[in-house]
Amino acid sequence: MGGRVLSVASECVPLVKTGGLADVVGALPGALAPRGWQMRVLIPAYPGVVAQLGAVREVWAADDLFGGPARLLLGRVAGFEVLALAAEHLFARLGGPYSDGSGDFRDNPERFAALSWVAAEIARAGDGDGWRPDIVHAHDWQGGFAPAYLRYRGVGVPSVLTVHNIAFQGIAGPERLAALRLPPEAFSPEGVEYWGNISALKAGLVAADAITTVSPRYADELMRPEFGLGLEGVISARAGVVQGILNGIDDAVWNPESDPEIVPYAARALAGKAQNRARLVAEFGLGEVAGPLAILVSRLTHQKGIDLVPEAVAAFLAAGGGLCILGAGEPWAEDAMRALAARHPGQVGLRIGYDEGLSHRMFAGGDAVLVPSRFEPCGLTQMMGLRYGAVPVVAAVGGLADTVIGASPASLAAAAATGVVFHPVDALAFAQGLRKLSSIYADRAAWGAMQRRGMKADLGWGTSAARYAALYEGLVRG
Repeated sequence: MGGRVLSVASECVPLVKTGGLADVVGALPGALAPRGWQMRVLIPAYPGVVAQLGAVREVWAADDLFGGPARLLLGRVAGFEVLALAAEHLFARLGGPYSDGSGDFRDNPERFAALSWVAAEIARAGDGDGWRPDIVHAHDWQGGFAPAYLRYRGVGVPSVLTVHNIAFQGIAGPERLAALRLPPEAFSPEGVEYWGNISALKAGLVAADAITTVSPRYADELMRPEFGLGLEGVISARAGVVQGILNGIDDAVWNPESDPEIVPYAARALAGKAQNRARLVAEFGLGEVAGPLAILVSRLTHQKGIDLVPEAVAAFLAAGGGLCILGAGEPWAEDAMRALAARHPGQVGLRIGYDEGLSHRMFAGGDAVLVPSRFEPCGLTQMMGLRYGAVPVVAAVGGLADTVIGASPASLAAAAATGVVFHPVDALAFAQGLRKLSSIYADRAAWGAMQRRGMKADLGWGTSAARYAALYEGLVRG
């Protein structure tokens, strides 16, 4: 059937990225195009965004958008169309999309309410280019007000809200209701009210026609208090319209057979991986690594289980393993990784920060990738590991459990295992998972077979795009 979709998000690859949300938003237009769905992505025009769009033209303007003038600029990047919301009073700031060095911007609720308001306006009257969507697809709290504005303004365009990470909920005080252009009746338990405050994410959850999460298991987890973070009741009440659609990776960009950063190799011939391993050992200044060479490519935060790493890897390193770490995050976590590297010179290498090219080299050279997250809505790191033959060691949560087949007597006997899955999420279980990893690594035939199975897994967007297309079609017919 096909149609038009307006995707509303705070970040999008290749324009701006702080995490996996950007990868998904940037991948969906190309994934859905073969199925007849034309997607335009609406994002803020942060500094540097418009310059990446090449030739742009203004298609809409407003004198007062939440405190100042705004323009909507239509351009293209990476083969898809982008609507960049240029509003200097909201988005022309130093720092990242959400904060500067001193913390989050205090007017973040208004900044992203403005983005959502424009989305609703486009759905109501078109974007000034003769283009009007059949579906509005909002992402996370930054797009959460879009379904709410559609409802309160009586715009009959169906909406989808995708929860990428429920930990971020877009909280504002009740005194900002009018400033956020919400009617008084919206402030109720059935509306945007959340424990006496306003929640942009809750606004979307109660107003959207459909809710998706980025993995099936995460959809189930969000109905439990330990994962729902106060919104489990809202999601449970709307269970009939909730579904998990697994993310994918761009299997053209993440392809060990053609990756320009590495010595190319394929599942059928893994010799090139050994060369990448030797190069990675040298790049991180490690000595001889007799056991598995593990990598950790992650934000360094509590959510990602970074506090578990020093205790969990102690026996792994003592048995001859090695570890290369790339990431940045909370100061305590960065300090913990520095201390770990200092205690194990020649076995643990560390790079604080993020380097896209280095991450490719790490997946190509690593024997295993560690993902000990306490919760993980989907996770792309383990998929990249599978694609490159870096066997994932993951916690049994969210998308990690949905994408990695854990090594057990049954899965190994059936030649189905693609990694190691541990539970519960604590240092002991993590250490036991690493012990299992080393045991499999010692059996070279079993190890090579596990690597090849992971490399052949379907990790692209084809299946997921089909599910999104089916969801859109159902809503339009609705």
